[in-house]
Amino acid sequence: QVQLVESGGGLVQAGGSLRLSCTTSERTFSSLTMDWFRQAPGKEREFVAAFSWNGVNTLYADSVKGRFTISRDNAKNTVSLQMNSLKPEDTAVYYCAATAQAMAVTARSMDYWGKGTLVTVSS
Repeated sequence: QVQLVESGGGLVQAGGSLRLSCTTSERTFSSLTMDWFRQAPGKEREFVAAFSWNGVNTLYADSVKGRFTISRDNAKNTVSLQMNSLKPEDTAVYYCAATAQAMAVTARSMDYWGKGTLVTVSS
């Protein structure tokens, strides 16, 4: 069982930045595609960003493109999400997720999930 632990959430004003991190002790981290999802109150969980297992491909939701950057450090078993120019509508619980698939952008495609970290953006 792959355990994922997120950190870095918090309260920030609109226009500010936060950096989320997700770590695992899983030795096969470098073979996993890593995603970030988010879920706002009363809404379904939605895809945010993905970084393929081969370290080559990234994908972003249109709503965060140009503001968020996903990165990974296989030596540290860590995937990060740098979030800039935050908006109140970015407020959500952010989840780290992993899959053995080459690339995945749907929640049902993910094999493992973290417990989430709350990001609150005030106006």
